[in-house]
Amino acid sequence: MKIAIASGKGGTGKTTLSTNLAAYLAEKESVVLTDLDVEEPNSGLFIHGNLINREDKYKAVPRWNSDNCTLCGNCQKVCNFHAVIQLVDQIMVFPELCHSCYACSELCPTGSLPMIPEKMGELREYQSGNLHFVESKLDVGQEQAVPLIAQTNKYVDEKYSDEIIKLYDSPPGTSCPVIEVTKDADFVILVTEPTPFGLHDLTLAVETMRELDKKFGVVVNRYGIGNDDVIDYCESEKIPVIAKISNSRRIAELYSRGRLLYGEIPELKDELVKVFDFVKGNLDRGET
Repeated sequence: MKIAIASGKGGTGKTTLSTNLAAYLAEKESVVLTDLDVEEPNSGLFIHGNLINREDKYKAVPRWNSDNCTLCGNCQKVCNFHAVIQLVDQIMVFPELCHSCYACSELCPTGSLPMIPEKMGELREYQSGNLHFVESKLDVGQEQAVPLIAQTNKYVDEKYSDEIIKLYDSPPGTSCPVIEVTKDADFVILVTEPTPFGLHDLTLAVETMRELDKKFGVVVNRYGIGNDDVIDYCESEKIPVIAKISNSRRIAELYSRGRLLYGEIPELKDELVKVFDFVKGNLDRGET
């Protein structure tokens, strides 16, 4: 079971839901929580355990070898991302723009652009009882999140069977990193807030999930502020509202101290039960 927790905007409560749901489920069964917001992972502020693995992650970028290069210009023609530029007497490579597609290297007639590994980030895995926590973080200056997200997903899939519950704390928005996280998910939980900004970005997230043909539902965080426009939108679009987490100063205080919530706020635990029961029931019935 692969469950992605996503949203159309930042700050809606994805990490709050991800960490508390993971810790709650781990009380009874094995769970893997993966923080895929690799530009700014913060699930580790709430999930603590013993470090059991650490490894550097690399992407491949071309390096120009001038010895055999004939300056034919083919590399520049085949690069869709303008990462390789031909000047009068040299080839310039911009690693920050490279998507590691290998086109320039594979199609170079003289083999003058070999692909060289470049460190882009780090993966760490922690364990606390039944809960395994995996997080990856981009190095400062790295531009692209997708390659690290893809490698982190591959690590989790190869190490853990599909029988285990896998939760993915997604990056915000609806761009390429979110697509990479959610494309193989069995179910996507969209976290929003009852504000005009929350509604606007929820509509973008809903359009994205429908384009990907994903099963999804909505959790409304900070319920009680703003208005009912989010609820009305979900009703009109026939989108299930799985749970409502009330706006609470106590929640904000605990969160700001890096503490999990469900053990101290019973009503939040009740909402977590609703979330998991809905997702499990939806997947068991094979609903869309």
